[in-house]
Amino acid sequence: MPSQIFTYSFDTPTFKGTTKVHTGLFIDGEFVDPSIGDSSISIVKTVFSATGETITSVAGGTKSDVDIAVKAAKKAYKTSWGLRCPGPQRGKLLSKLADLIEQHADELVALETLNVGKPFTAAKIVDVTGTVDIFRYFAAWADKIQGKVIETDEDKLSYTLHEPYSVVGQIIPWNFPLLMAGWKLSPALATGNTPSEITLLTAQCLCNFIIEVGFPPGVVNVINGYGHTVGQAINEHPDIFKVAFTGSTLVGRKIQEASAQSNLKAVTLELGGKSPCIIFDDADIEQVVKWMASSIFCAAGY
Repeated sequence: MPSQIFTYSFDTPTFKGTTKVHTGLFIDGEFVDPSIGDSSISIVKTVFSATGETITSVAGGTKSDVDIAVKAAKKAYKTSWGLRCPGPQRGKLLSKLADLIEQHADELVALETLNVGKPFTAAKIVDVTGTVDIFRYFAAWADKIQGKVIETDEDKLSYTLHEPYSVVGQIIPWNFPLLMAGWKLSPALATGNTPSEITLLTAQCLCNFIIEVGFPPGVVNVINGYGHTVGQAINEHPDIFKVAFTGSTLVGRKIQEASAQSNLKAVTLELGGKSPCIIFDDADIEQVVKWMASSIFCAAGY
């Protein structure tokens, strides 16, 4: 059965038109249905947080879908990505992806506002513009990943060589899905890894762009789902060698435990909580108050 397409008509000051988003899983270069049709785990509701209204439902993956995605990613890494695709070529693809996101900026702002319930201004300045910037930044780094030759006292050659992890897992939070997808995808792709992600609507749009730009099938795979199903499967998978997660401290601890109990995969965590501010005597107190207040209440439905 073909994947459903979510259609929504916008009438905003900057975008008037209809958006179409695939709601299936994105595996091996195409949108597919979950491998298991149990409605209790194969449907994930997308809710407009400003009103509590259910916008649509998207396909939710399972452990089996993670296995399928990882196999696709491993194949892509060995045959068409990783060390098979030179840094300059990876950089060109990332630059094209940034250009395409920028071309669809107004549409993505409207969709991200609907997806998360945040103000249009925040979605434009922070989410969409930030996503374009981060893809361009790492596109420029793709051909600058260099090792070093180290002098030794003996008749030997000593050098360092940076190699990709291979398959990496990215777990995206609900509040900045597009931006966090950019933060996690761009360095992974620039360095030759093949990511598998958990995310929702706006990042689903990235899948269309990834196809249009010409990334090889399997390089990027997106699996919607819950933490206790898809998230756990990613954390415990023996063929995923790094996980990046943004979310709660509680879940971060579980990811560390899963890494230790599986294959000792590398883990990068950005966890919850507010960071304290240290104000020095020579600080501009007006600027301090301005930015502290902005930081505290940012993305809080203002």
